Amino acid sequence: MWNENFIWEDFYMGQSRAWVQALRENIGKVLVGKEETIDLVLTTLAAGGHVLLEDVPGTGKTMLAKSLSKSLDADFGRIQFTPDLLPSDITGLNYYNQKAGEFQFRPGPVFANIILADEINRATPRTQASLLECMEERQVTVDGVTRKLEEPFFVIATQNPLETTGTFPLPEAQLDRFFMKLSMGLPDKKEEVGILKRFILDQPYEALQAVCKKEQILAAREEVKKVHVHELLLDYMAELVQETRKDKEILSGVSPRGTMALLRASQAYAWIRGRDYVVPEDIKKVAGPVMAHRLVLSRGFGGAVTGQTKIEDILGRVSVPTEEWER
Repeated sequence: MWNENFIWEDFYMGQSRAWVQALRENIGKVLVGKEETIDLVLTTLAAGGHVLLEDVPGTGKTMLAKSLSKSLDADFGRIQFTPDLLPSDITGLNYYNQKAGEFQFRPGPVFANIILADEINRATPRTQASLLECMEERQVTVDGVTRKLEEPFFVIATQNPLETTGTFPLPEAQLDRFFMKLSMGLPDKKEEVGILKRFILDQPYEALQAVCKKEQILAAREEVKKVHVHELLLDYMAELVQETRKDKEILSGVSPRGTMALLRASQAYAWIRGRDYVVPEDIKKVAGPVMAHRLVLSRGFGGAVTGQTKIEDILGRVSVPTEEWER
């Protein structure tokens, strides 16, 4: 259930943001206690990025993607990644049509607006790269012919962090192409009871209806770019990024692409919260999901230090500017 005591700042002042609340409520009919994750996914959608969901099986990763796609009046494509999946299974291929007497192009599932890339780390690096190129270039090239992908183009990829046998972990350069990396998390007891009550008689997912049009998403992306960011906050973002490059426990810090993602995520998060200006809390909220997966740690895997703990440490030691943040 949504927190009825929470007040969305000036949310209802603009009809352009009405779809955000509609999506929250629609997805909330299926997922219990995932308001924060849903908001960050919608932030990524409004910013024009892509999201990677990493968590154990059964936490709702796939259901979140399916609920979002069903809530949008947009085409949905699902790709189940397996070791034998080929790049052409994603992008499509040219085949010879005997009746027509010519080669014709058969589009792959990537030719949709919302793409669920399920268990992306089960495919080979070559196949992973074929999708990640589509994410970056927003186009597909097959046999020398380039075809643009229709906007909005939004990829939700999932992976299981526990299983390592038969998987191919995404390299750092590929992870950098994901706007955010999120974890669903396991429900607490209250949320678990809520899930049991909600699904005891029916399946809420089946009753979902589209509440948002593609044109609204595209219009939102233009509005997000206009969200005001004070110069002191630009300096604050730059300082956070610089700290990731100075830290002795980090071999490779956040790239300039990550810096731009931090800016756009802060603007998008402010926008879906009903503001046309960024405040420090927006930056703090998105810093972990945007930057943690872009770090290469010197201690490697299995240590107590993680990308998320390093970002939290940096947020704690970098001074937060104080100012009137409105225009």
